[in-house]
Amino acid sequence: MDDKNRMENILMLEKSVCDLYMHGTIESSTANVHKAFHCALDDSLKMQDAVYDKMSAKGWYPTENAEAAKIQAAKEKFRMN
Repeated sequence: MDDKNRMENILMLEKSVCDLYMHGTIESSTANVHKAFHCALDDSLKMQDAVYDKMSAKGWYPTENAEAAKIQAAKEKFRMN
């Protein structure tokens, strides 16, 4: 397994962990549990961001700009009246 695949696996794992922590935060029944999940979520989001930054810097996570027309169409579709 090469470095790119390892980083992709780490990023996918971090995304999954963030999803679990988010649901733990939402569903927590006490303030202490909520705080624990929220702090864990924040830490995981920071790790996910760092992994993404490293992948992006190496060209392993290419992105493309959205077309202005598509952005405007999405805004209109979800606009609250």
